[in-house]
Amino acid sequence: MDSMTRGELAKTCDIHPETVRYYEQQALIAPVRRTDSGYRLFDDEAARRIHFIKRAQAAGFTLEEIKELLAIQHDPHGTAGSVWEIVDAKVEDIDARIRALQSMRQTLISLLDDCPGGMVSATCCPILEHFDATDFELAAQTS
Repeated sequence: MDSMTRGELAKTCDIHPETVRYYEQQALIAPVRRTDSGYRLFDDEAARRIHFIKRAQAAGFTLEEIKELLAIQHDPHGTAGSVWEIVDAKVEDIDARIRALQSMRQTLISLLDDCPGGMVSATCCPILEHFDATDFELAAQTS
C-alpha cells in the first residue's frame, strides 16, 4: 500500500487508531505527507515500524528502549554491540524480576502451608497475621 490514513494503518497493524496517534506523538512513527484536507498519510515504513514496536514490546521492551533500538537501527554509525548491550540489560532486568517473583511465590507457598484454610475464623488466619505483622515491623523500622 502506497499511503494510508491513520485508521487504515491501524487496521493494517491490528492496533487502535489512538495507538497510532500515540506512537506519532512519541516520535516513533511519522506521516510522510498530508492530504489537501489535512489528513496524515503513512507509508509501509510506518507499518513496518509498528510491527517492530509490537514485537519488541512482546519481548519485554519499553517504548523508551524501543526508541533506542530504532535510533541505533537508523544510525549509520549504530553497531550490533550497542543493540547487544540493550538486550543484555533487558535480560538482566528480566532475570531480576524472575528472582523477585520466585521469592514472592515462595513466601506465598510458605503462607499457604501455615494456613489451615476451611472455616477457621479469619481472625486466626496466619496469612493475614503475617501481612499485618510485616506492615507493623516495616513501619517500626522506618520510624
